[in-house]
Amino acid sequence: MKQEDIEKRLAAVPIFKELSNEELAPFVKIAQTRFYKNKMYVFMQEDPLDRVFFIHSGKIKIYKTDFSGKEQIISVLEPGEMFPHAGFFRQGNFPAHAEVIEEANLIVIPIDKFEEILISYPELCVKLFKVLGEKIVDLQGRLEAQVLHNTYEQIILLLIRLCKSNGEKLGKRYKLTTQFTNRELANMIGTSRETVSRAINHVKKKEYITQDLDGFYHIDSDALQQELFY
Repeated sequence: MKQEDIEKRLAAVPIFKELSNEELAPFVKIAQTRFYKNKMYVFMQEDPLDRVFFIHSGKIKIYKTDFSGKEQIISVLEPGEMFPHAGFFRQGNFPAHAEVIEEANLIVIPIDKFEEILISYPELCVKLFKVLGEKIVDLQGRLEAQVLHNTYEQIILLLIRLCKSNGEKLGKRYKLTTQFTNRELANMIGTSRETVSRAINHVKKKEYITQDLDGFYHIDSDALQQELFY
């Protein structure tokens, strides 16, 4: 990957937006690039946390496993996103697995060097904390969904959330840019594949969700929002 490609990608990341080329230069200087094929691991849960990644192209699945090997998908990240968000200004381990699900070009920056530059730019720390705050709000929303809603409602809320995180607006609907199996959707909220299948079929009959010829979901997010009140 060329240096100008690294600079262009980093400039589009939320915490780096509005930086001049001169302010961005120290980050570009310490950045490295890595190519990962499909199914490769970027890191595994409990590996020493020593790097931060920015997705130039491809998709990364972030998930946790318990002692029995059961998988819980946290998110599927797309180009322009940064991960992990945990670990700044402390020692620790990666809190989850990061697996490539679509061959990826990643920009890699060592956390220790990244932190040194952050300290020199207090405004970047503020932006980073805002991004972390958004992640905390998202996790709080997921927790509330589990506590306050039944399983069907949790599936509806998940589909709405995926419209925002993994969707593109096409007219009045969102097209999910990642194909999720019912098993993967189930693993995101801790339910069964059969339960998700029944819920998906139910909203399909109402035409709140359709699939195109390539198998991608097209979702009427507003209709699903109304579904929560019935």
